[in-house]
Amino acid sequence: MYGDKTMSTPPKASSGPLDGIRIIDLTSVLLGPYATQILGDMGADVIKVEGPGGDIIRGAGPHGDKGMGPIFLNANRNKRSLVLDLKKDSAKKALAKLIEGADVFIHNVRLAGIARLGFDYDSVKAIKPDIIYVHACGYGAGGAYDGRQAYDDLVQAVSGGAWLQAKIDGSDEPRYFPSLMADKVTGLHGVYAVMGAVIHKLRTGEGQFVEVPMHEVFTSFLYSEPLFGHTFVPPEDQMGYSRVLNPKRKPYKTKDGFIAILPYNDNHIKKFFELGGRADVMEDPRFSSYEARAANVEALYGIIDEVAGLKTTDEWLKLLHEHHVPSMKVGHFEEILEDEHLKSVDFFEPVTHPTEGAMLNMKHPVKFAASPAGTARLAPNLGEHNVEVLEEAGFSAEEIAAMKDDGALG
Repeated sequence: MYGDKTMSTPPKASSGPLDGIRIIDLTSVLLGPYATQILGDMGADVIKVEGPGGDIIRGAGPHGDKGMGPIFLNANRNKRSLVLDLKKDSAKKALAKLIEGADVFIHNVRLAGIARLGFDYDSVKAIKPDIIYVHACGYGAGGAYDGRQAYDDLVQAVSGGAWLQAKIDGSDEPRYFPSLMADKVTGLHGVYAVMGAVIHKLRTGEGQFVEVPMHEVFTSFLYSEPLFGHTFVPPEDQMGYSRVLNPKRKPYKTKDGFIAILPYNDNHIKKFFELGGRADVMEDPRFSSYEARAANVEALYGIIDEVAGLKTTDEWLKLLHEHHVPSMKVGHFEEILEDEHLKSVDFFEPVTHPTEGAMLNMKHPVKFAASPAGTARLAPNLGEHNVEVLEEAGFSAEEIAAMKDDGALG
């Protein structure tokens, strides 16, 4: 139970901005499923095609005998599950039939593997000439790493992201960000890749092949500001944004806890030091202008750190909010369920899953006024929609029974 809300099952209909778009989803783990969940939140009909063993992420974390682990539950709502053993000819025929009625075909199988199954771009295009074919891969085709395996850790490593973590404290050991950052960032790029291709198709009637490579995507995301002086040729400064890499850029310790303070402009920083009884700091030429502060940011943050310790967190928050100085409390990771803002917007929704029981569902964060996104259905059990999806595709009860007997449905 979360707060005082009653557990409920979400409605079974959706009317988001992608309502009417059908997606055949052969992705697994997190990158692809995160992308297709967002597309499903926006109303797309996502048919998740799984092998007989199911998406491997079903088994991550606590789960019962149905393979409904928490990561799977959190990345696979608004989908229907169809099991197809694509080593069987009847399963391949079923997938081909589904493709005929689809707008998008998305997978994260390596190209050689998907070609062996008979569902490379040319083969799928022969089935549905205007198909939008999205390949989420590790490394772009034709590059030095083309065809290599890619996982979140590997991409964080090769992109330099793991070393960037170490630069904060001068450590000699790279380390990964403690979240599957590369997967999720690439998933978000996958979302706009699909939407962009859908818009192109609506304008021209033309489908296309779309590649979403993790290494290139994460590098693009990561280096927007760390490229810094190397943006210029020849370089005019170091790589890495000095303010962000400053080891003193961290929450400040107060008398009784921690607080985030970012006095960004002249008025902010002047008011902060006045409130802290250190108005004299602004008389120091190192801090008297934005340019001077940028050049001496480590020293500046050190003084802010000292001043922050003079009051309690609540005392600071009251004063800083009254004077419009950007600041927020520092909540513990485990306390996010009690965040007062998220509670006030009902971000964590208590729901009842048909087989897993009471659970928390996170609302779709983007608000569409005319075509709201939302949760039409919770994550599916493996093969839950086999019969439903195949019947919609035009298969008879006898044909479905034959596929079951053949093992094509797992």
